[in-house]
Order: sequence, then structure tokens, then C-alpha cells
Amino acid sequence: MRPSSPRAGSRVLASLACLALLAACGQTVQTALPQQPAATRTDRPEPGAPTSTAEVDVRRDGIEPAVVTGVRFAGHGTYDRLVIDLKGKVPGYDVEWVDQFVEDGSGKPMDVSGGAYLQVTLMPANAHDAKGRLTWSGGPVFSTGLLSLTDVVRTGDFEGRVGIGLVLARKAAFRVKEQGGPSRLIIDVAH
Repeated sequence: MRPSSPRAGSRVLASLACLALLAACGQTVQTALPQQPAATRTDRPEPGAPTSTAEVDVRRDGIEPAVVTGVRFAGHGTYDRLVIDLKGKVPGYDVEWVDQFVEDGSGKPMDVSGGAYLQVTLMPANAHDAKGRLTWSGGPVFSTGLLSLTDVVRTGDFEGRVGIGLVLARKAAFRVKEQGGPSRLIIDVAH
């Protein structure tokens, strides 16, 4: 056996000193083993992501009914967005979890399937003009092709109430925002 050289011992000590210095600075190195996938979710929500599943109830009595002129939807980094375009002021609204969607007026169940259902009811509001023509065409089911918001459903336009259903892949956090110029109601649903 050869005796170890003084140079080899000093190299080991220098390496240990560098590691101790890095540990003292509070820096950590994270590695992923080749067979373990990297984490894609964190315990804390990403900035801008919806964070609540609480139902929303906003009342606005004594205003002229708003007219729903259309809906739009798009995917974003951490959420899917539904925009309800309105003519007139943003009316009152309920946003609530339901077991299934039913047609306003008839009460018949609507044939859509998903992991969760979020019902938006606008009041006072209409989705038709004075002659009874629809102001929001198409549907009643609009497929989105998005991650969380899979379908949008027109559930009704009856007695000053407009129903819009959000079919979701699963129950997820959401937020509701109002915007003006022109008026819009926005619902974001987390991925």
C-alpha cells in the first residue's frame, strides 16, 4: 500500500470546506432522479390563479335588464376563462355548484357530463331582443376544448333570468370579476 500524499488530503479538506460554505449560505441544490418526474404543482397557488370554491351571490335590484350578447372562452397558464358579454350594466348574479343542469322554465335535466357543474344565473337579464330573437346564438352546448372548462351550456332565458352552465373536468377554484366598457362578467376556473 502506498501512503497517501499530503496533497490528496488537502484536496479532500478543500472540497469539504467548499461544501460547508455552501451549506452555511443557505443554498440548496435540488436534483431529480432520472426515474422520478419533476413536480409540476406546488402547495401554494401560482400568481393569478383562482383560489376559492366559495359560491358567489350579488344582488342588483331596480336596474334595467342586461342583454347577454355572447360568451367567449380561452385557456390561460393557470386557469380557463369564460367571458359573458353584456349590453347594459352588469346585473346581479349567482354562481353556485349544482348536481346537474336543468332547463329554465321546463325543469328538464340537460344531457351533459363532467366532473363538476358551476351554474351562473344573471338577473335581471335577457338573452333575446324585444321581438324574441336570440341575442346569443348557437348552442345550447358549446364545447371548449380547454383543460378545466370543458363545455359551456345555455341553461335558459326565462322571466328575466339567464342561465349559463360551466361544465368542469373537476371541482376547482374559481373567481368572478366584473368589467365595464363594454360590460362583461368574467369567470376564471383554475386548472
